[in-house]
Amino acid sequence: MNKDRFLEIPPRGWNSYDYYDTGVTEEEVRENARGMAEKLLPFGYEYVVVDIQWYAYDAGSRRKEYQYVPFGHHAMDEYGRLLPCPDRFPSAKDGQGFKPLADYVHSLGLKFGIHMMRGIPRAAAHSHLPVLGTETTANEIADPVSICDWNPDMYGVKDCPESQAYYDSIFELYASWGVDFIKCDDICNTHAYKDRPYMGKHEVEMIRRAIEKCGRPMVLSLSPGPALLGQTGHYCKWANMWRISDDFWDSWPLLKSMFVYCERWQHVKEPGCWPDCDMLPVGVIGRGFLDERTTRFTKDEQQTMFALWCIFKSPLIAGACLPKLDDWTLELLTNESLLKLQDVDYDYGEVEMDEDHAIWLADSRERDSFTVALFNLSDTPSKITVDLEKLDRFSRLDLMGETDKLRNIFDQCSLDLENGCATVTVRPHGVVVLEK
Repeated sequence: MNKDRFLEIPPRGWNSYDYYDTGVTEEEVRENARGMAEKLLPFGYEYVVVDIQWYAYDAGSRRKEYQYVPFGHHAMDEYGRLLPCPDRFPSAKDGQGFKPLADYVHSLGLKFGIHMMRGIPRAAAHSHLPVLGTETTANEIADPVSICDWNPDMYGVKDCPESQAYYDSIFELYASWGVDFIKCDDICNTHAYKDRPYMGKHEVEMIRRAIEKCGRPMVLSLSPGPALLGQTGHYCKWANMWRISDDFWDSWPLLKSMFVYCERWQHVKEPGCWPDCDMLPVGVIGRGFLDERTTRFTKDEQQTMFALWCIFKSPLIAGACLPKLDDWTLELLTNESLLKLQDVDYDYGEVEMDEDHAIWLADSRERDSFTVALFNLSDTPSKITVDLEKLDRFSRLDLMGETDKLRNIFDQCSLDLENGCATVTVRPHGVVVLEK
């Protein structure tokens, strides 16, 4: 198995979920793609990802009762392969699928991605639809005791050649549409089965084999988390990115807990593999959840989040409604002093952490440059000390060399060091990022 290693930096882009939930339409995807091409593409944001239930006719129609309408009406072909709902994606009519939309996204210089649930549609199994290229029907490969506890659309599939043939058939279809990114759900951690939290392991392998067979490079992203540390080798071998936490939203407790997840996963640094902190709930979010709002994160918390995602080298997938993106959020998402930390020449790691603060360091031998992030995890202003002698033990550089000033990337002021030390006051839930 030769997995593509075409990702030198973590993927960057936009995903429809945080704003539109299950109900995004083709025109809304196009509008966000235009916004990304205009404002974010120059900074490496390139993936436009249509999230869950793009095949559902009734998505979002009973949102006060259900996120996913039980056993709803789905667009599907004669081989049990889900298709874009033509009511929401009109260019998909007449068998076009996502190709016209993907072509439009590609015309903007961007890449196109879709969400999928692991397994095969329950409707295909109940109707005994044929599996393309086999003498088998969907009910024979469906595993009726392998289900998702939060989405009613799919059965997992058995570990057999005919199941591989089904995955091969859907990825052949996705390749014909021009898909570049796959977010596969209910697979990184199968929450319904506490004794078998990675029961979709064989399906990860089938998906990767299907990607290789279809001949089109695709990023493979696994959801949801929290990912299992004991399966690190498997994730690295078969996927490109995987969620290290459950769904992440604009809540300070969730952000504070992310420091623990990043501490656990910081040692996974294999090329082309990226532990994923989840999407960035910035800007305007929540419309599809009947709660349209500007992110509940304060500006300090947003800087903390973005600095952690960048220095940890998490994928950067914006959840904002890009047509409503404000200037402050745009400036944060395009902060080049933070984005450069994801470049291949930077290494990184946590220096220290306790209940009230954390310090992370990144350095580059090629640039003879380093960045230190001082995070205040407490609810009151806090003084945090930069000590280059201590940081030296974590760095590949001689930090005590000729460094007597560091630049604060957010206010552009210089911090004078005395004998390699300085103390700075950091606002509650905030961060000071200093670079040489």
